[in-house]
Amino acid sequence: MIDIKLIRTNPELVKENIRKKFQDEKLELVDKVVELDKQYRETKVECDSLRNQRKVKSKEIGGLMAKGQKDDAEKVKAEVSELGKKLEEMEAREVELEGDIRKIMLVIPNIIDESVPIGKDDSENVEVEKFGEPAVPDFEIPYHVDIMEKVNGIDLDSARKTSGNGFYYLCGDIAQLQSCILSYARDFMIDKGFIYYIPPFMIRSDVVTGVMSFAEMEGMMYKIEGEDLYLIGTSEHSMIGKFIDTIIPEGELPKTLTSYSPCFRKEVGAHGIEERGVYRIHQFEKQEMIVVCKPEESMDWFHKLYSYTVEFFRTLDIPVRTLECCSGDLADLKVKSLDVEAWSPRQKKYFEVGSCSNLGDAQARRLGIRVKGDDGNKYFAHTLNNTVVAPPRMLIAFLENNLNEDGSIRIPKALQPYMRKEIIKVPEKK
Repeated sequence: MIDIKLIRTNPELVKENIRKKFQDEKLELVDKVVELDKQYRETKVECDSLRNQRKVKSKEIGGLMAKGQKDDAEKVKAEVSELGKKLEEMEAREVELEGDIRKIMLVIPNIIDESVPIGKDDSENVEVEKFGEPAVPDFEIPYHVDIMEKVNGIDLDSARKTSGNGFYYLCGDIAQLQSCILSYARDFMIDKGFIYYIPPFMIRSDVVTGVMSFAEMEGMMYKIEGEDLYLIGTSEHSMIGKFIDTIIPEGELPKTLTSYSPCFRKEVGAHGIEERGVYRIHQFEKQEMIVVCKPEESMDWFHKLYSYTVEFFRTLDIPVRTLECCSGDLADLKVKSLDVEAWSPRQKKYFEVGSCSNLGDAQARRLGIRVKGDDGNKYFAHTLNNTVVAPPRMLIAFLENNLNEDGSIRIPKALQPYMRKEIIKVPEKK
């Protein structure tokens, strides 16, 4: 959510930002907010005037009563009563206008950074840099489920019986591999100076609307029937939410946190749920990194965060590239975003395994996360989030890039202390 002062003083800048995001249908909302804001401020002034008049008249009653002028005092009492009724009406109007303004402001997109490439959709995202040599082995790389099944590592059929499509049982070495990758990711981020968290896996609606747009919420979140609780789609939701309505002393910044959680997603949209695979599913696990910082430091942190993900994947012998999201592909709260994509030898292309986002003060403004400077002034913090690793999607890249021709799977050195083995062997047939 952007600052209302920006719309008051520079509505054309806000409109131009909307055009850059190819959301022309929202242009009229700027003019609507300008008009509603004008009415709101006028109503607020009138409410203040009525309160002052009522205060003056109320004092007048005491003076008249002291002089024994009861009839005059009764007349003034009637005037005070009328002022009270009018004030009550105007206060209700003030609250109504404030709510209408906020509702629209939540839909108007955040101002994107000037460095963001302009484009309509993800087809116009821009490659930034490649890390590692993308290789294709001499032998054929099977589909990732086939790789897992060969080492008795996945059971999709049973999951369909218990839960339906979009779920899975991981088992044996593959289940251990996923847990070890997450443990390694945890330690990797702790070594970077981040504080480790396991957050609540459900959050209230005021946190949901604070951390994401309505469109994202509708397409992602599962609601708990009969309660004001939603299952989190990523630990970023509850981790940013933990700072709701707080004032952070400037000296405590930056807050650098890394969190583990399961993630639950409807995955509503064009891509849908896979019949046989673990790339797009309803439930998965994830290690996240979150930063709350001063505005002038957020871009530096943005670059640090995605570089950590690149470094993590390279320690697991997985080639990756970074891809800058264009304006039309940015979610409305984001100032700037960059995807980390892993190389798929089977598909001979890269695919997304993580996303790094700078949200400016949008989430902080929605959630009331402020910083108190050394001079006593308060301002909104900037928030950032980035995926460290999100198996089982990451497992696809891991398996394809560490697969041997006989179906066994190499364990990179960084992961060997966790797995306590150098290779996942194919079980002998009985």
